Amino acid sequence: MSFIEQISKQLPEFNGSNWLLRIPLAIVFIQMGLSKFPLDIGDAESFNLPMTVWVFVAWGELFSGFGLLIGGFLNLSKFLTSIGDLITRFSGIVIVGIMSGVILTTEPESVLDVLLNDHFHLMLYF
Repeated sequence: MSFIEQISKQLPEFNGSNWLLRIPLAIVFIQMGLSKFPLDIGDAESFNLPMTVWVFVAWGELFSGFGLLIGGFLNLSKFLTSIGDLITRFSGIVIVGIMSGVILTTEPESVLDVLLNDHFHLMLYF
């Protein structure tokens, strides 16, 4: 038995505490995704983004929020745990990409400026 397996057996089970992070994060991303519909070129231009990026961001926010919820529900099943885990991880990767784009499109002057003034996006990022 490896060292990591020994440590993981000593840790207690989470028993659903991941829902305390999953639900608020999903609500934020679903709400932000829905606020971008109907898709309009004027909204994309106000953020200096091409329309194709705006479409991917809107659908990415919407589907990543639903993906977090669906992945959580599939993890409750004994047979679909691996699929739920895969959906959750893919949604997380999409969220990291979107949050990185949001932080970079604000064109911060320095990393310190992001750490001190962009609390909401950093909270979602980490």
